[in-house]
Amino acid sequence: MIRKCFHMFIILLVMIPMCVYAADLNEEELYIEDFYIGSEEEELGIVETDGSRTITITCTGDLTIGGDNYHKKGKKFYDELKKNNDNISFTMANVRDIFKQDDLTLVNFEGTFTDRKDVPDSKKGNDFLFNISPKYVNILTDNYIEAVSLENNHVMDHGQEGYEETMETLRDAGIIYSNSTQIGEYIFDNDIRIAMLSYLCIDRYNKPVGGYDNLYDKVAADIRYTKEDLKYDIVIVSFHWGKELYYYPTDNQLKMGRWAVDSGADLVIGHHSHRINPIEQYKGVYICYSLGNFCFSGNDRPSDMNSYIFQTRFRVSKNREITNTGFRIIPIRITSLKDRNNYVPTPVTDDMRIEGIINTLKDNGRKYLEYPVAEYPLDWKY
Repeated sequence: MIRKCFHMFIILLVMIPMCVYAADLNEEELYIEDFYIGSEEEELGIVETDGSRTITITCTGDLTIGGDNYHKKGKKFYDELKKNNDNISFTMANVRDIFKQDDLTLVNFEGTFTDRKDVPDSKKGNDFLFNISPKYVNILTDNYIEAVSLENNHVMDHGQEGYEETMETLRDAGIIYSNSTQIGEYIFDNDIRIAMLSYLCIDRYNKPVGGYDNLYDKVAADIRYTKEDLKYDIVIVSFHWGKELYYYPTDNQLKMGRWAVDSGADLVIGHHSHRINPIEQYKGVYICYSLGNFCFSGNDRPSDMNSYIFQTRFRVSKNREITNTGFRIIPIRITSLKDRNNYVPTPVTDDMRIEGIINTLKDNGRKYLEYPVAEYPLDWKY
């Protein structure tokens, strides 16, 4: 939504021991990134005839932009940027209106906002390290993207200083972010508080962390504290997990996703595999195991350029009871071209291609999920 005003502050929470995974910090506190975001040009939410309000939330997979100034890769992305007169918003041209019409858009920002060229020794063997200049943060602010998850295997590509610069860039731009020690907070219509939590899983499920025996216990404690003690109305949990190029979740993902729901999560969003995974509805809560790529500069010709945008709605009654009223998907390709990636995610209009994306999700849901959704609606039912 268009920002009318916002204020930001960080509240230190000392109730839960914490550990930073992505940033490798020694802090053991959880912070809140708190923003108030209003609108003077658009009405927040949908007001129903019974006086209830509907919140529309949009989620995407990996937003990876820029190049690699350590290995000196990524020229093709910058060639496209030059063609568009250095206007980074060329990437969002075909999805901007989707984000404009919702109340909250959450993406996985997988990279760094920095011009630094130095990298940690632990990263020098990586095939690709992502960065883009902080001046291009307007890819978010100019395209109605209010929030990012900042827990993945590329946020530390330029070390702690690059990570700190990325967070500072987001804060200065008024973008909400969450990581393993900070809750991203969005306030809807002045009173409904939405919390976003983010975790990097991959190989960390069963490792001790922050005073807990394993990541499962930490996640459960964080969610319960956020929901029960901090009294957030809606809790969204993002996980960076799974195996690259897999079209279905691993056993650890299944366990963690359902564990998050059992702990109080209202929505679970996943990414990392670069491939779309099916959606599960567990105890009434949607678990999106992977939303695949969204805007991805790491490959100009990936073998699968199909993906989807996930949208869901929550209805808030007059007495503040909150219920999820369903979801829809918007099938996309990560490019507007047929044969190569030009970094412009574009909704699919071809019926056969749409059917192919939905059938992939359904088939893998039946094979690998215990509670797969039966349908993948393209339009709202309510």
